[in-house]
Amino acid sequence: MQHFKTLSAYLEYLELPRPEHPMISVFTAMGDGFLPCPKESSPPITNDCYTISFKKFVTRELSYGRTKYDFTNGALFFIAPRQVLQWNDAAVFEQKGFSINFHEDFLKGTELAHQIKKYGFFSYSANEALHLSPKEEKQIEAIVDSIDMEYQNNQDEFSKDIILSQLSTLFKYANRFYERQFINRKELSNNLLEQFNEKLEEYFDSGLLQENGIPSIEQIADKLSVSQRYLSDTLKKETGKTSTEHLQLYLIDEAKNILLDPNKSVAEVAYALGFEYPPYFSRLFKKKEGISPTEYREKYSMN
Repeated sequence: MQHFKTLSAYLEYLELPRPEHPMISVFTAMGDGFLPCPKESSPPITNDCYTISFKKFVTRELSYGRTKYDFTNGALFFIAPRQVLQWNDAAVFEQKGFSINFHEDFLKGTELAHQIKKYGFFSYSANEALHLSPKEEKQIEAIVDSIDMEYQNNQDEFSKDIILSQLSTLFKYANRFYERQFINRKELSNNLLEQFNEKLEEYFDSGLLQENGIPSIEQIADKLSVSQRYLSDTLKKETGKTSTEHLQLYLIDEAKNILLDPNKSVAEVAYALGFEYPPYFSRLFKKKEGISPTEYREKYSMN
């Protein structure tokens, strides 16, 4: 896998002009090619840069993983350093858009360096792009125009602080729009919870639980073609519980069934559910149910 350490090397690979500044580049255009994307299919790459790109798609629908999105409105992509990127020729873009690329060192020693880590959209995979309404497009474009104006002008000692402030504003708006997107995707969220439980059931029934232990949230998210952060954020938004809590609840429900078998000890139940240490299982069970596994067995076995 090819890795690009500098912004200039990354832009050269994308066949984009050299940046005006070694740490940041801003492209806004009506012409084609300004979304950082090779013209043809490419092998996976990584780099040390953040990217914010906006494009519209000519096709109304575009498939990402298991989900199809309507891209009649614009899509805003957020890419963090060292995320694996790979493009194919499935998407057709309108000749309009913008791209802001900046090296992670551009943020060193600034408040934004800490702030940017709090935004979940930088950890999302491409299929969780932000879909903007026409009104939202105008708000984002106004901010980007301001960034571009500062970038294109003769840069002085104030330029970096001004650009960082404008980037911070852009991220705050994006965060607001992501909240809206979560609210508007309840059907997808509910479907995601169903798929989450289905994957756990498949894992349990296949015997992998005893063989490999409890699956990680990352493993489940990969099976669902979404990122770990997106899975947890979506479930939390719609159910009030994170993906980890849903995993624990699933295991507790399975434990209740097995505990009613008098021939299995609590330790055997714990091992059957993938717990390496039975005391951890007992603590988790009591935390969720208010009674210990032994007390649960005694209480319900008499019924």
